Amino acid sequence: MKRHQPALLGGLLIGVLSSLPIVKIANCCCLWVIAGGLLTVYLQQQAQAEPIATGDAVIGGLIAGFVGGLIAVVVGYLEFVAVGSVFNIADQVRQALDQNPQMPVEFRDMVVNFVSGKGIALLAVFQLPVYAVFGMLGALLGTALFRKKQPPVVQG
Repeated sequence: MKRHQPALLGGLLIGVLSSLPIVKIANCCCLWVIAGGLLTVYLQQQAQAEPIATGDAVIGGLIAGFVGGLIAVVVGYLEFVAVGSVFNIADQVRQALDQNPQMPVEFRDMVVNFVSGKGIALLAVFQLPVYAVFGMLGALLGTALFRKKQPPVVQG
């Protein structure tokens, strides 16, 4: 567990900041995901004396991004269920689509199914890989910023 602890903490940062109502607006350019990758590499480097290997940083960033994406998807689904049940979003969307007689019935049904909660799986299919990749990019940036310098080799 100790090996992946920095990645889990980075993923927790990603998931929490990507789920907070006002704070998640700053995630438009995957800012929190990149920050989670940076945090992962920083913690990995602080835990060892030698410079961190790029491969370890990349794996940590991928794990952090995936964990953060998973947290964000689950919290987003719970928010959707809570808000959707209060405001009956599916019924409001159905009424709005019914006002347009040119809308094909198949498309209308697809949109209503998506907003009724069945589209969260589709969201997860796209969000998890994107978060993993951007977590990896944040980890690569963190490697460039936080990697300890290699001591010079003394030949005698």
